Amino acid sequence: MAYLQEHYITLLLTLFYISGCLYIGWYFKNKANKGVEGYYVAKREIPGWVISLAFFSTSASTNTYIGQAGISFQYGLSWAWMGLIWTVFCVISWQLLGPRMRYQTALLKSFTIPDYFHLRYKSNLAKTIRVFSALIILFATIWYMVGIAKGCAHVLTSVLDIPYWLGAFFIIAITCIYTIWGGMYSVLWTDAIQGIIMFGVAILMFAIPFIYVGGVKETFEIISFTEHITQNGEPIENGLVVFGKLVSFLYILGIGLSIGMKQISEPKNLIRFYSIDNAKSMRFAMIWTPFFLGISLVCVMGLGALVHSMASYEEAAYLINHTDEVIGFMLNKFDNQWVSAICVAGLFAAGMSSLASVIIIIGTAFVKDIWHVIRPMKQVKIIPRTKWFMAIYCGLIYMLTLFPLAGIVELTAFAGAVFAASFFPAIFGGLYLKWGTDIGALASMLTGILVNIIWRFAFRYTYEGLNDIHEIIPAFIASSLVYLLVSLLSSSRKPNKKHLSLLFD
Repeated sequence: MAYLQEHYITLLLTLFYISGCLYIGWYFKNKANKGVEGYYVAKREIPGWVISLAFFSTSASTNTYIGQAGISFQYGLSWAWMGLIWTVFCVISWQLLGPRMRYQTALLKSFTIPDYFHLRYKSNLAKTIRVFSALIILFATIWYMVGIAKGCAHVLTSVLDIPYWLGAFFIIAITCIYTIWGGMYSVLWTDAIQGIIMFGVAILMFAIPFIYVGGVKETFEIISFTEHITQNGEPIENGLVVFGKLVSFLYILGIGLSIGMKQISEPKNLIRFYSIDNAKSMRFAMIWTPFFLGISLVCVMGLGALVHSMASYEEAAYLINHTDEVIGFMLNKFDNQWVSAICVAGLFAAGMSSLASVIIIIGTAFVKDIWHVIRPMKQVKIIPRTKWFMAIYCGLIYMLTLFPLAGIVELTAFAGAVFAASFFPAIFGGLYLKWGTDIGALASMLTGILVNIIWRFAFRYTYEGLNDIHEIIPAFIASSLVYLLVSLLSSSRKPNKKHLSLLFD
């Protein structure tokens, strides 16, 4: 009874929010199940404002609102530069890729990123590229989903005293249910609602340290010189406000590129371009998506640094080594049920929006781009099998979430690095370079994933001088050069003129 009295507002608002997500999934259930195009890309009939908010909400996930916000507790306000890097890539994604991707995928009747590679490069290797790119999706999304679920579970533990294992199960199960019911329709419409909530919560969370301390000036006076210690046990002093004192710019750049570049390479983001209804909607989204994302990132990226003003010496000594728990600590310390309830709903929205997008991507990748390619099946079996695989995959993610291999930021940054290096050269080449070839695409994908893995596990943490050089930097450079060089050397393998004229003229 005491527990309910303490948490009833948060529980009621959270229940209301979750019920809304489940209702949307149920509402679109019949419409989504009428055909593969409806379930996979919502029949390309979604308005621009929905796509804009959906793109924002799935880009700014738990990684941002919990992981990135929390890690600035360790690295200071220097970490806020991440927001600028992400916003730049959001602009690039909508200006450079969006219009062409919408146009080409509609012409090719493409439903997934792997089948875009298949239909665009059109050769005897195209099926191999499709299957291999789908395998990359399955590999990379494991780390991403574990990071998202981990963050949400920590918040439930901090704010509602729910055990970590139960919180992880709760977030994964609810998201899996409404995604399975409504397919891409439920993903996009719930993402849009989640985007509205997340935008407001970003501003609210940014205000909490200032309200707690008693003003902006007072907060900055505290964090400008603090007796709190770093991970190494040294005094932070003015490190929270001096650029580059607690973290190197090279590390900021590496993480910024690896996560920011997901917006120009990750299937869960790019698939948004498939579903938008017309060119007018595209123009609307091109303007407003960077606005939503940019404002939100400004609010949350340096939030952890501000939380130092709320923490005692002992609390800070713990949080400096457990940055994924900083936001939960902030809400618990502020101790306002209404604020906690609203913020928990926003953090749930951040997690669910990204999880739902990834869940449907992995379902389509396995069933349509691996199983159906290797062993063709009747169209009526594609949607049911996609649903079953999504449920099984969510079970696997839950088990891995119980024993995560790293923190939220590193998990999601590694996934972003794999997508950026493996997919962007082949996507950009497919959209802009007539002379891009199938072998060039396949070679760049293979190079991207291998350099990511080798650099991370054989070089980055083996040699001290390479610690701050994130794997995205060598992997992206290598895969891009390989795509260009191999395509030029295999120019005879480019698709025929008729096919290229359809896409480029």
